[in-house]
Amino acid sequence: MAEPTRTSKDSEDVKAEEVARTPPSALTDYVNRLSAEHRMLIALKVQLYGGSWEPMLDDLRNRLAGQPYIFKLANRIQDDIERIEEMKRFESKHGVDLADHVELP
Repeated sequence: MAEPTRTSKDSEDVKAEEVARTPPSALTDYVNRLSAEHRMLIALKVQLYGGSWEPMLDDLRNRLAGQPYIFKLANRIQDDIERIEEMKRFESKHGVDLADHVELP
């Protein structure tokens, strides 16, 4: 029996093509511009949240709303949320995990 023929690209193919079009220096430049606060959030993502941004964002938003949360972060909760969302967008756009490119403590 013949193998089915794909007539359109799946999301993994599209994502791989986007990553392939990303200049190699874009990741290095982005990582080099990360502030100490950004790097701390990446370390916390790996060490406390299993490498996922979502539980960390949930904790921060719950804290802002006065609901239970797991880990007490700095007083700059809204700033941290914005930093995380920016890094999530970068990771998604470039198909990377910044924790693989930032030296963790």
